[in-house]
Amino acid sequence: MLKKLLLPGAFLIPFLFSAQETSKQPKISIIPAVGFGWRTAELPSGLTNDEKNYIKDLKKGFNFDIGAYYHLNGPVAIGVKYSNYSASSNGRISVVNNSGNVVSAAVSTKDNITFFGPGFLISNYNEPSRHKLFLDLALGVITYTTKTGSVKGTGSNLGAEIDFAYQYQISRNFLIGPKLGLTGGTLSKMKYNGVTYNFDEDQKEGLSRVSLSAAATFRF
Repeated sequence: MLKKLLLPGAFLIPFLFSAQETSKQPKISIIPAVGFGWRTAELPSGLTNDEKNYIKDLKKGFNFDIGAYYHLNGPVAIGVKYSNYSASSNGRISVVNNSGNVVSAAVSTKDNITFFGPGFLISNYNEPSRHKLFLDLALGVITYTTKTGSVKGTGSNLGAEIDFAYQYQISRNFLIGPKLGLTGGTLSKMKYNGVTYNFDEDQKEGLSRVSLSAAATFRF
């Protein structure tokens, strides 16, 4: 998954390495973004329609991220990246108990996926054009938290994020535009109420998602 995230960035880099202005430019960029995310992992097999609809609500949610970067000479900047994905689902799930009877109950789940790690940004921010592009890539820790009733599950692993954005420069210190984001990560084990469970290969928790956001850049 990490290799798949890195490859698109390699194709975009040459377009961002054009000539930069020599005049003094802001050195700090703060880039918050707000939008929606869609988890890309496939649904498990053998689910009932109620279960499928319940899980589908958890596969789309609110996406927020923010990066802080220090610009080196040229188009490259280094910094840190944080993101947060949250989703919830409410419904009634029916299961067959040990006696063969169908039992139905109202359930509610809240999911949260966070990412934090160092990253770098490549942009044409210092060029005279008001039309800006940037690519950022971060490697760090991705953490998944899910809570259904009194059951809480948590797990962490290595993750990656890559973003592509177009922005229009409103002023010297403010830019805004759409951003496409890709997040990658997988969990092979999780803790539920303090007890660790290891997943089989076909049961690993996929945390990958695609996001579409409005990204603003504040330069100082």
